[in-house]
Amino acid sequence: MVPSPTGAGRPRTRGTVLNHIRSARTVSRIELAATSGLTPATITGVVRELMDHGLVVEVGRGASTGGKPPTLLQVNPDARYAVGILFERNTCVIVVVDLTGQQVARTSFPSTALMPPQQALSLVAARVDALLGTAAVDRDRVLGVGLATYGPQDRQAGVLLTHQPTDEWFGYPVGPFLSGLLGLPVLLDNDAVAAAIGEHWLGAVAERAFGCVYMASGIGGGVVVDGEVYRGSSSNGVAIGHITIDIDGDPCDCGNHGCLGNYADPSALVKQAMEASGLGQRLGLDPDDPDVMTGFRRIATAAGAGDPTARRLIERSARYIGTAATTMTNLFDLDVIVLAGPSLAVARTIYHSVIEAEVRRRTFARRAHPVRVVMSVSGSDAAAIGGAVLVLQSELAFLDLDRPAVTGSVPATARSQPT
Repeated sequence: MVPSPTGAGRPRTRGTVLNHIRSARTVSRIELAATSGLTPATITGVVRELMDHGLVVEVGRGASTGGKPPTLLQVNPDARYAVGILFERNTCVIVVVDLTGQQVARTSFPSTALMPPQQALSLVAARVDALLGTAAVDRDRVLGVGLATYGPQDRQAGVLLTHQPTDEWFGYPVGPFLSGLLGLPVLLDNDAVAAAIGEHWLGAVAERAFGCVYMASGIGGGVVVDGEVYRGSSSNGVAIGHITIDIDGDPCDCGNHGCLGNYADPSALVKQAMEASGLGQRLGLDPDDPDVMTGFRRIATAAGAGDPTARRLIERSARYIGTAATTMTNLFDLDVIVLAGPSLAVARTIYHSVIEAEVRRRTFARRAHPVRVVMSVSGSDAAAIGGAVLVLQSELAFLDLDRPAVTGSVPATARSQPT
């Protein structure tokens, strides 16, 4: 049912119209009425409000269909911004995107995850402030921050529910604490979910049902159907890094046995390289180095350069991940699998070809419809960009033009910093 254009339904109607304009990129009022299901009169009033607030602009005339050429509308990209943060064990990426989801600023630095939470998040907040300043982004136009990180997590409370990488992070209110530091709303979400919704928003995937396989220091998954993320009961679903590959395998920190991550993620490959006929020594790997991403990149680089031992390790990892991707397609009957994240990007050619072959060969419904395997349009930054997009999506779903600037609307619980 189309929401009422009056009362409580008005902000949601504004959000619906603005999102239709954004997704169409350029559209007339007549086309908006047809695609949104709203009446032409409602479209006229809502578009006028959006233009009065600088969110939408007119950009010329469209082709005539016999009468007066229609006036075309576009979202004003500079009207609002969002910040996205990938907070990983070994790296942190911060991006600023405009109202269309396009990146306007970026910074990255080695991970702070081994620091105490307060120290780490204070550094992240300082880098966000610096990036907004360097990009000359008006803070009053920043809708909020999307913090994309690993799980499990309590998304509503903004709390991590994992002892990784240290016990201090378990139960820590990362969302409220960072919100208090920045004076901006902070939305906590899974990195793989963020990457998946970012692909949808940026128009990289047109199919109605697709999955995302994401690998940084760990492996995760996300599924999007009709533009909505599959959440499950606690937003901790599609954790493909913790599906069982070997029922007799070693125990995992998650409580399961023989998890995919134990065989295919960067930590596993560094361990395998140390056990593989001198490869670890040849590449200068340190099994005790907490920065597993550096070691993994060395293995991936060697594989790309033709080292047969390194290539076998990457190909085996890809086959394992291809098995997990096939499981995703079988469970959700997907049309596309997107490969995202810094680890898949660094060895993209091998991972893409091997995973694609596995999915095409083994998917249950392959005779009913093909399943494409594609690389993310955002590469290593997919989760950070997706985190920002999740903020935009959340805000546009209920666009309250009368709400005070976000810098003055931080919840009281977010302002109090835990000690």
